[in-house]
Amino acid sequence: MKLKRDFFVKNTLLVAKNLLGKIIVRKFNNQLIKGKIVETEAYIGPWDLASHARFSKQSEKEKLKILDKLYPKIKNKIENWNLFKKRVLSLEIKITERNIAEFLTGGHIYIYFIYGKYFQLNITTYKEGYPECVLLRALEPITKSKIIPNGPGKLCQYLKLDKSFLFEDLTSSKRIWIEDSKIPYKVVCAKRIGIEYAKGDKLLPWRFYIKDNKFVSKQ
Repeated sequence: MKLKRDFFVKNTLLVAKNLLGKIIVRKFNNQLIKGKIVETEAYIGPWDLASHARFSKQSEKEKLKILDKLYPKIKNKIENWNLFKKRVLSLEIKITERNIAEFLTGGHIYIYFIYGKYFQLNITTYKEGYPECVLLRALEPITKSKIIPNGPGKLCQYLKLDKSFLFEDLTSSKRIWIEDSKIPYKVVCAKRIGIEYAKGDKLLPWRFYIKDNKFVSKQ
């Protein structure tokens, strides 16, 4: 059964843990690519220095310019545009055409390109207007593939994802969604990876993975 909105709008740390063991499904060329989620990381802006929506300076004029430009793309994904805009403007953060996806209600995709060659897949969490998300770091492959999705870049390659998935709603999409699974597992909590710039926040135990699963990126 596909996960519904109520799964994603809960506390971000809880969602990051609960996503473990779930099955992500990608429909591609009339075939289904499946993988079990075995590793995640939580990001909770603006207080989290590792978040792309961390505290930063940006004028209200600049924010409004970006919001007005993006309105046609995201208007159908927002329940109350005026409240959404008010919330975003109230935060001391820098918004971009990319990270605005983090502010969508839980269950939307925030995907971005890094190092000039990799995409990374994030899922928004919690309420509309709050920049929180979970990064999917690794999958246990279910569909046969030459790509082993034991890292965030390879995960996106395995699922054949690109920037067209930015703002995609996992609860209604016909090309990507997440299905429930009741397989038991033990959760390990650890510090996140590759965020040395985040000062003390780099030590937060906001990375979660399935114990002894061989597809976890780093144990």
